Amino acid sequence: MIEDPIVAEIHRHRMQHAEKYGHDLKRIWGALKEFETKSGYKVVHRKPRLLSSEVHS
Repeated sequence: MIEDPIVAEIHRHRMQHAEKYGHDLKRIWGALKEFETKSGYKVVHRKPRLLSSEVHS
């Protein structure tokens, strides 16, 4: 499998971010929530939509 340089860069940044917070998901989540709050962007939380039982082709 050929390594995609863009995907490799994303993996590298993700690993650095996780290392910054000691791979602690609560700390990572807290940092992301803080960023979300400080960003000034409107964050939209939507309810999940139920899928119909029909299969679409």
